Amino acid sequence: MLDDSKPLFVALAEQIEDGILDGTYAEDGPVPSTNELAAFLRINPATAGKGLGLLVDAGVLIKRRGIGMFVAPGAPAALRERRRSAFAAQFIAPLLREAGQLGITPEDLAGMITKEAGR
Repeated sequence: MLDDSKPLFVALAEQIEDGILDGTYAEDGPVPSTNELAAFLRINPATAGKGLGLLVDAGVLIKRRGIGMFVAPGAPAALRERRRSAFAAQFIAPLLREAGQLGITPEDLAGMITKEAGR
């Protein structure tokens, strides 16, 4: 369920982000409350609140007083772009450095990726 290698509130925030990206939580739609998340995941409500707070601070969720938390307009696209940039920095840049050290050209690398994707 939650990634044990990260602080709970970070793992919770990422789980909500995943739900936004996969359509579980629609743009401008509601997300579970702090208490609902805490009860479902069996975590402290303060931890759940901290995870939701991260998303509010990042502009992914918006608070509607007396109603709850909602997915901010444009959040899915912004999340996708942020994760693509992180993916490039975390995976693509090191891959290209290693490929360069091994004498693998970008064209050869693209062919290797295409071959692996076809398996």
